[in-house]
Amino acid sequence: MKTTEILVIGGGPAGLSAAISAGSRGAKVILLERDDFLGGQLIKQTHRFFGSKREHAGTRGFKIAEDLKDRIKKLHNVEVMVSARALGFYEDGVVTVLKDEKMHKIKAEKVIVATGAHEKFLPFINNDLPGIYGAGAVQTLMNVYGIVPAQRILMVGAGNIGLIVSYQLMQAGVEVAAIIEAAPRIGGYLVHASKVRRMGVPILTRHTIKAAYGTNRVEKAVICQLDDKWQHIPGTEQELEVDTICLAVGLSPLTEILWQAECEMIFVPELGGHVPLRDENLETSVPGIYVAGDCAGVEEATAAMLEGELAGLSAAYSLGYGEADFKERREQIVTNLQNLRSGPVGDKIRAGLAKVRRGA
Repeated sequence: MKTTEILVIGGGPAGLSAAISAGSRGAKVILLERDDFLGGQLIKQTHRFFGSKREHAGTRGFKIAEDLKDRIKKLHNVEVMVSARALGFYEDGVVTVLKDEKMHKIKAEKVIVATGAHEKFLPFINNDLPGIYGAGAVQTLMNVYGIVPAQRILMVGAGNIGLIVSYQLMQAGVEVAAIIEAAPRIGGYLVHASKVRRMGVPILTRHTIKAAYGTNRVEKAVICQLDDKWQHIPGTEQELEVDTICLAVGLSPLTEILWQAECEMIFVPELGGHVPLRDENLETSVPGIYVAGDCAGVEEATAAMLEGELAGLSAAYSLGYGEADFKERREQIVTNLQNLRSGPVGDKIRAGLAKVRRGA
């Protein structure tokens, strides 16, 4: 049995930020990551971030991951366990972890769950053909392993991920036949959409994929228009000659640990699925369990890092650490999150967050 003051589950942007926030204030922290590397989604993100300088504006995602990992290494009170999968949260508060083919038990006074999210998929004819990827897999192949996954691709989804990955594909020499979006308008930032449009890529709203065809792998895709009730419009089918289909149709929070811990959960479509209720300090309905990042509601990496910092700050403060600057730093984080979620782009997130506040 290992014991610690704070256990952080997940070594992506939220988990790293939480561990740094709590560890830098003196708390003893264990950070778990199921992969053999830290950084999560950041390591595959080559685009520059928006926001303020403190939130890494102008810095590419993989560089942010390097910075966070460097800061973790300097904190001798933070123990990092990679290739360590949290399997269960039990009634006595013990978390069971699989590492090196051995079971480990960890008992913490506070737990921060920052497990991220997984990609959604779409039902359509032959959606199991080779050559059909999630956008995260395409980013990993290109930006982590240097593998060009396609020659001509159809991108399904015009949110930020779909738009950014489309631009990165074109930078790698891949032809993007089209970007299709089921919604009546583009979901991502217009600055990303403008970049791909300037390169001649059509973005077709109210369109979806109907089928994929090919002998041993994708050879063509059939797309069609949708009506106001999101139903296929007969006679609007188009065939596109492509060798790859990339699905960027959203993420779902990874919340298994939170369910096991019996946190009160609620289905919030604006946040990607079932998420935990939480208070203003990101503490769930189970005392001592905090949540941050995409498992609390799917957003951008900047929001995940800010939430991670807030969860780490709050958990450490509850143990008597960081009392001198808690109130000031908490107000700064909350203000930065509000600014990040402001304007029309943040409408959906704000609507979702209004449903998950405990005591509201």
